[in-house]
Amino acid sequence: MHPFRAAVEAGDIDAAVDLLADNVVFNSPVAFEPYRGRESVRPILRAVAQVFEDFRYVREIGAPDAADHALVFTARVGDRQLDGCDFVHVDANGMIDEFTVMVRPLSAAIALAETMQARLSNQR
Repeated sequence: MHPFRAAVEAGDIDAAVDLLADNVVFNSPVAFEPYRGRESVRPILRAVAQVFEDFRYVREIGAPDAADHALVFTARVGDRQLDGCDFVHVDANGMIDEFTVMVRPLSAAIALAETMQARLSNQR
């Protein structure tokens, strides 16, 4: 099991964030520009942990020693069921230096965007 998956499944967002490289690039499913840096990604991961309901990983793709992994998940945002995937790339030091999230269907992505925008706006 990938350490990021283990941290998320344990509900330990701090441990998940600790696996990110200082210069991680996070590609959001709902933002055009990527977020750069661990400290930029930290509030996003905290918020999404609160926004996703019934979150669970259902499959992991990638060899244990591979640089690329796909973590397939299901979740709910309000009344919208979604399927998604966390694509993670680890650097030579084993830190996640690229993290891309994709979700479907569009109605769930829109619900996610709206809910995350409201949640992150309230944190400022």
